[in-house]
Amino acid sequence: MPVRLAPPVASELLPVAGVRLGVAKAGIRKVDRRDLTLIELAPGSRAAGVFTQNRFCAAPVHVCKEHLAVHGAIRALIINTGIANAGTGQLGLANAKASCDAVAETLGVAANEVLPFSTGVILEHLPVERLVAGLPAAKADLRADGWHDAAHGIMTTDTVAKATSRSISIGGKPVTITGISKGAGMIKPNMATMLGFMATDAALAQPLLQQLVREAADLSFNSITVDGDTSTNDSFILIATGASGASEIVDAASPEFAALRAAVIDAAVWLAQAIVRDGEGATKFMTVAVEGGADRDECRKVAYAVAHSPLVKTAFFASDPNLGRILAAIGYAGVGDLDVDRLRVWLGDACGEVLVAEQGGRAASYQEADGARIMKSDEITIRIDLARGPVAATVWTCDFSYDYVKINADYRS
Repeated sequence: MPVRLAPPVASELLPVAGVRLGVAKAGIRKVDRRDLTLIELAPGSRAAGVFTQNRFCAAPVHVCKEHLAVHGAIRALIINTGIANAGTGQLGLANAKASCDAVAETLGVAANEVLPFSTGVILEHLPVERLVAGLPAAKADLRADGWHDAAHGIMTTDTVAKATSRSISIGGKPVTITGISKGAGMIKPNMATMLGFMATDAALAQPLLQQLVREAADLSFNSITVDGDTSTNDSFILIATGASGASEIVDAASPEFAALRAAVIDAAVWLAQAIVRDGEGATKFMTVAVEGGADRDECRKVAYAVAHSPLVKTAFFASDPNLGRILAAIGYAGVGDLDVDRLRVWLGDACGEVLVAEQGGRAASYQEADGARIMKSDEITIRIDLARGPVAATVWTCDFSYDYVKINADYRS
């Protein structure tokens, strides 16, 4: 069961002017499963994206980068689940391009205006003929209020669909932001193993769109981890249709960009945290907040050392206040001149926090009963003060349970 994550409510997902979504059952890997999602964008729409840094990145990632390098004017996205089309060589590239060709013919757009995405099992070829056969049904299903179905259509091992909306005003015009994501395992930054798609009907100059998608990813999807594995297919796409009627935003210093940036980042953080809350086998949602750093890089090093540690994660699953594991992870994080005598660590939940470590060891005021009480909560914060400077960074993760092993052992069955 996900940690405090409710399924999305269709009526709460706001249509974005210029975007239509359709879902079909194409039998990509399993029969009778919604596994093909088509997103049609109005003329004039722009897109920007960030992608996995795994050197073994999937064929659709290569094609997406190629098409976005031509121009940001994108007219359609095609997303399949079940088969990742990764580790598939030249045939994989040909199949990704063939899916773009098929979408282009179906919608009457250029093939390089289509972005393909795949998620699922690696080292298996995409049955492109099934994808093509499913396109007419996906096209027939296209509608502005299709976000709820699309959120379900991109799922793999997710137990809950992930979708959210925001509404703001720019220049007196209402502007909408709606996004969906999928992911539950192989979650680690650069990027976390996930697909994320967010659209707004604001008008945004292409350089600002690319800037915004990178900033949003850095503060959200690049700040989560479930198991420390970086996937081959990770992609986060931000679309601006310009169909709201609000004036185009061209200045990064403008209040209009600031308002849009805040809403997009807020939605991206929600979607990223939803992935962690639905982490494979997760029973606890954990925030690792590091402050007092000399720079952001060392804060993130410490946060990820703690968040990635299997010993820390299994202790939290067992509600065992074996907090020496946290100190050990901080110590090997790679901050060479860290003064452990100045460092402090707190453990907290909704009821408050307790100081657990200071002056190089257990805090004099710490009682293990307090730690045990907090460890039983399903939302826990580990706060670490490095006492080195003014910089902070936060990472979100979850625990490791028995079910994580079961889910991944049975993944291909």
